[in-house]
Amino acid sequence: MTKQLKILADGATLEGELAIPENAAGIVLFAHGSGSSRLSPRNQFVAQELRKAGVGTLLFDLLTEDEASDRENVFDIDFLAHRLSEASRWLKTTPASGDYPLGYFGASTGAAAALVAAAQDRSIRAVVSRGGRPDLAIRHLAKVKAPTLLIVGGNDYGVIELNEKAYRVLRCEKSLRIVPGATHLFEEPGALEQVAELASEWFNHHFKSGHFEAANDGPLVFSTREEAGRMLARRLAAYAGANVVVLGVPRGGLPVAKEVADALGAPLDVIVVRKLGAPHQPELGIGAVVDGDSPTAIFNPDLIDYLGISKQYLQAEIERQLKEVNRRELEYRGGRASIALADKTVIIVDDGIATGSSVRAALRGVRRQKPKRVVLAIPVAPPETIESLRSEADEIVCLEMPADFMSVGQFYRDFHQCTDEEVKAILQRQPDAAVQA
Repeated sequence: MTKQLKILADGATLEGELAIPENAAGIVLFAHGSGSSRLSPRNQFVAQELRKAGVGTLLFDLLTEDEASDRENVFDIDFLAHRLSEASRWLKTTPASGDYPLGYFGASTGAAAALVAAAQDRSIRAVVSRGGRPDLAIRHLAKVKAPTLLIVGGNDYGVIELNEKAYRVLRCEKSLRIVPGATHLFEEPGALEQVAELASEWFNHHFKSGHFEAANDGPLVFSTREEAGRMLARRLAAYAGANVVVLGVPRGGLPVAKEVADALGAPLDVIVVRKLGAPHQPELGIGAVVDGDSPTAIFNPDLIDYLGISKQYLQAEIERQLKEVNRRELEYRGGRASIALADKTVIIVDDGIATGSSVRAALRGVRRQKPKRVVLAIPVAPPETIESLRSEADEIVCLEMPADFMSVGQFYRDFHQCTDEEVKAILQRQPDAAVQA
């Protein structure tokens, strides 16, 4: 059975192709780094071989064309994992596929997304990574229960080391297989055939095994960011009518912050924070930077030392990201002045935080502008992150602090990628008086 389908997730329509051979052992969902699993010739080949081996496949686009055109989305592991989880939930509720065990096949950043999604859903039977970046899911790896196979090309040297690091962190049944002579895309004769054979054996073995943990899908906390903002606003009601400014962290924090600002009758502005990327690995954060009267940067010293990053590189990366901060602030505000923060209560709002590095930079940047009080307001965060930020803010309001926190997207039903246009539209609807210094 082969069926062209449309999966609705976060208000977006994702194109897909579901193929289930007769007496299939299970169904494998493909997650590709660029977002388009459906059109990847390598995924198409592996999927065809899986079906020959009696395994169903779902090839679908994690991102729409517009979303995929924004390079940042390709490295937003939290968002990609959320999309993969939404597709899994869709399969479980579809009569034609609801009774089959599920597995994930991920490539590049899609492999990290597959591992994050598997850590959240204990019913996933198996995961296979092809030339993947499981290191980008490093915080979640110890919680993955699904048996995981990491496949890497023998000549893909940098990625081999990253997979070896991830392998050491994984606590599930696991295997690391090297395909001799293969490079990152497995384009060498016979290389992709070896990938397909290894994947077929792995999925068939674990789909047919009777042992697996029950699903761990609890209800998502918030239906939308707007709902989360309204719930936050009720917890912040005491600040209504006070000398308050609400700052949203773009992009996802702006819809939340708007609801807070509207409820408190407070002006809304934006605070832009940029991740500092590692050399040759811009998706790997070694710190963060925020602009203001005095630009503020924070660092991950352990990671900087481990990677041997020079002071010259750090300074150049700070300057590069500050230029991007300035560009975005001008674009978001439409040339209007930022709101003065001195002697005011400043409430910084995001849609959720994981490690807290970006929010820490925002808090310190705001503190340098001499506000009367600094409040951090977020819908969800892990308890250890909240504790680590206690000394940075005068007050922290967090609606949910789950011990089993995996990612922010885990706690939203609609976790669509906010666009620059959405941020600008929210800010442009503010009264002129609310955006003046």
